[in-house]
Amino acid sequence: MIDIDEHGRPEPPLAADEAGTLLGFLDWQRATLAWKCGGLDAAGLNATVAASSMTLGGMLKHLAYVEDAWFSRWHGGDRQPPWDAVDWAADPDWDWQSATRDTPSSSSRCGRARWPGPVPWSRRRWPTAAWTASRGGHGRTAGRRAGAGSCAT
Repeated sequence: MIDIDEHGRPEPPLAADEAGTLLGFLDWQRATLAWKCGGLDAAGLNATVAASSMTLGGMLKHLAYVEDAWFSRWHGGDRQPPWDAVDWAADPDWDWQSATRDTPSSSSRCGRARWPGPVPWSRRRWPTAAWTASRGGHGRTAGRRAGAGSCAT
């Protein structure tokens, strides 16, 4: 049985194998971001702090893209809409930058609406994801691109 906290988040397992721990914490992180962004209007989702161009709406869209990319496209699947129609070579930060044009209820913006597809795929593709992570694949890939809003290593 999964315990749900007062904010509607599934508690990660206290004792689980590698797959159960990773997937439990992914569920908890998704629910945390959805809770923090829930009820925000377009102005709230598009607000920036100081000199940063990062927005909560951009973060929702980026995280939905990253999960879809890691657990589907990079593990044998095809890009799913809306990611398949993007010219990533022309705008490698499209997920962040295009979020300001989305509405709060837009399925491409709202992580909660985008996650139902990637989540089951994540769970089915766990052995391939574990192999990639065990070889440092996630960290190397994340540090490869140096665009606006990314960390170059």
